[in-house]
Amino acid sequence: MLGPNDPCWCGSGRKYKRCHQPRDVVADFGREVGRLPSELRPVRPGRVSPRRSVPPHIPRPDYALRPDGRPGPRPKETIKTPEQIARMRAACRAAREVLEICKAAVRPGITTDELDRIAHEAYIARGGYPSTLGYCGFPKSICTSVNEVICHGIPDDRPLEEGDIVNIDVTIYLDGMHGDCSETVPVGRIDEASRRLIEVTRACLLAGIRAVRPGRPIRDIGRAICAIAEPQGYGVVRAFVGHGIGESFHMDPQVPHYDDPSATFIMRPGQTFTIEPMINQGTWKHRSWDDGWTAVTADLKRSAQHEHTVLVTEDGAEVLTAAPGEQARFVAGAELGERA
Repeated sequence: MLGPNDPCWCGSGRKYKRCHQPRDVVADFGREVGRLPSELRPVRPGRVSPRRSVPPHIPRPDYALRPDGRPGPRPKETIKTPEQIARMRAACRAAREVLEICKAAVRPGITTDELDRIAHEAYIARGGYPSTLGYCGFPKSICTSVNEVICHGIPDDRPLEEGDIVNIDVTIYLDGMHGDCSETVPVGRIDEASRRLIEVTRACLLAGIRAVRPGRPIRDIGRAICAIAEPQGYGVVRAFVGHGIGESFHMDPQVPHYDDPSATFIMRPGQTFTIEPMINQGTWKHRSWDDGWTAVTADLKRSAQHEHTVLVTEDGAEVLTAAPGEQARFVAGAELGERA
């Protein structure tokens, strides 16, 4: 038990009494009487199980071979060759398959650690390595971000509850390439505000993808996302961005999801990067837990995220991680819903 003057458990550096204690007191009372809805209960860290093993025959990225998990130098060339794009498509298809398997397993009572086990086995069944496992010391094979957790949530033994929302972030390293995608999904029945948050976040992702156009600055993506989210009162997270991806997990370009005038990188055909807007019900600001990974909203309101890996084409974008039946090709300037 923390004393009121102890540092808060969330890692903010503030005293517990001036940070999470008031809400924790309310949450503890609500759990006792069974009347507090899940959307008001703060997420607390659970027990993290030991790191899962990967069979020796599975090829590994460079950082998985280093004790500190630090990746080597990032490639300077951002434009992929046709051969590299073919391998990217394969990795991204596999990532989507793993994500769909995880989504199908989400239900009240399942732990995020169990979702991690399911994903881990699905990666290996496809001959791939879990990209997050060991990356800069991350201990698990997926990220699971529940309710007010914005991103980088570590799977643990906390059971998901009716009314929660959870983002599942899947990345696989396959045939020398990383494929990356995520979705926020409901756990059972959720309240209308959470349903709307998920819906708006998906609209933000689509707006960002439709802004991809060769010859244009990458700032256009964040501008398009903000045009959807901010007029409706949502906060667009600024501390975490999309990123180039390929033979490296993270590389140029950086992809801000807010309107950043300094984002002058020019999009060119053959580039691959993620678009992964993180949209909050309240402020865009965040705090970090002392585990060094978990980021939560500063006001503890809920956050949602959807992510795709995209390829810049001659006339727009191709979504490499599209779900079955989902629009995969976008022509710059075409109306939403048209297929190339």
